[in-house]
Amino acid sequence: MTAEREHLRIGFIPLADAASLFVAVDKGFAAQEGLNVELVQEVSWSNVRDKLNIGMFDAAHLLAPIAVASSLGVGHVKTPIVAPYNLAMNGNAITVSPALHEAMRARLDGDALNPLATARALARVVADRKAAQAEPLTFGMTFPFSGHNYQLRYWMAAGGVDPDEDVRLVVLPPPYMVGSLAQGHVDGFCVGAPWNSVAVDLGVGHILHFSVELFSRCAEKSLAMRESFALEHPNVVAALLRALRRAARFIAEADPHEIAALLARPDRVGVGADVILRTLQGRLKIAPDGATRENARYLLLGQEGAERPDPTQAAWLYAQMARWGQAPVSSALLDAAKAVFRPDLFDATLPAAPRSGDAISAFCGPKFDDRDLDAYLSAFPIRRTP
Repeated sequence: MTAEREHLRIGFIPLADAASLFVAVDKGFAAQEGLNVELVQEVSWSNVRDKLNIGMFDAAHLLAPIAVASSLGVGHVKTPIVAPYNLAMNGNAITVSPALHEAMRARLDGDALNPLATARALARVVADRKAAQAEPLTFGMTFPFSGHNYQLRYWMAAGGVDPDEDVRLVVLPPPYMVGSLAQGHVDGFCVGAPWNSVAVDLGVGHILHFSVELFSRCAEKSLAMRESFALEHPNVVAALLRALRRAARFIAEADPHEIAALLARPDRVGVGADVILRTLQGRLKIAPDGATRENARYLLLGQEGAERPDPTQAAWLYAQMARWGQAPVSSALLDAAKAVFRPDLFDATLPAAPRSGDAISAFCGPKFDDRDLDAYLSAFPIRRTP
């Protein structure tokens, strides 16, 4: 079946989790589906969102929570968005400066690999700074509606740190995170690959935790498009999904050095191929002294059925928005959030791969159940009311 529209403009941010999109274009899979895809690099998520919403982009590599927020009309104008393909699951990390790492190490009571222990150590450092009348710690995250924001907040609050009262959270585009840490503008950040590794390689950061150590499976980036576009161009959507599936399979089977070299290009991610290779293999250097940590599920690009959009993931993202006062709690908004992730469009084109693991499994806190959001949210002692 031919596509109704051959030329597509797709926006992206230079991150490793856009790998399937890069490979689909650069290895010719999109062209073989009759698509001429122009990939347009942007520096900020607000730029990607706005250009998608007004039609300057036909589709986008987009933070999954932005797709939900745009559809709900929270934080910006309401623009119905659909996500028929999950570009990446997991892939973030929390990184702190050497000074904060040392302060937390001195106040750590327990295993440094345990997120609850490090969160409590952070709380002690925060209390020490308050007692000394020092400036609050500042942490960077990429966007208010992002997994980075929610993962950082969840981790902090688990240790007793109120992210709105005890520290400062600031928005920074991913490529600016490392420079901000090096210059002392922030004390830590949560961002996607490869920027945590870049900070470590430069000696200005220590990786505390991979996001997969906080949550077993978190929808990170979606292939997002306006709902109207998906309705008007079903064959284009199907062709793009087929190209992305082929790309994900290619990434899984090809020499990882080839993929790393492709992503390292200046017009893609634009960092050293060795850094990207470690990202793809889930083998990250976590400290300037060369210490490493491995997790095969650090970044899921197509493995374990990660491509298929899961409405439960969208519900979890909406629950985080509600927890932090970004959206009210209502059954109508919950249903609207779940409707953003479109497994029906995925299933109509692609056979689903087997999935492994729970939809959402956090390192601590209540079990997520979207059938009773009030009970889930009430279990958190630190939360906001919209």
